[in-house]
Amino acid sequence: MKTLFMLIFIQLHGPGGQIIDIAPNEITSLREPQAGSEAHFGKGVHCIIKMTNGAINAVVEHCEAIRAEIEGIGK
Repeated sequence: MKTLFMLIFIQLHGPGGQIIDIAPNEITSLREPQAGSEAHFGKGVHCIIKMTNGAINAVVEHCEAIRAEIEGIGK
């Protein structure tokens, strides 16, 4: 018997335009950056993603758009 595994990723973008593939089941939290944090996260960052391994990803997509995409996967 063959076993098939399927990994689902959402494709997001870093502040420099780089593509970031993220597994939605590895996301622990989404939050908007605080005012004045551009020097730390980069200009154009609209969402900070915390992962189960403790990593943090700063992306240009808005948190609400990411939430909607994750919810759409489950349907």
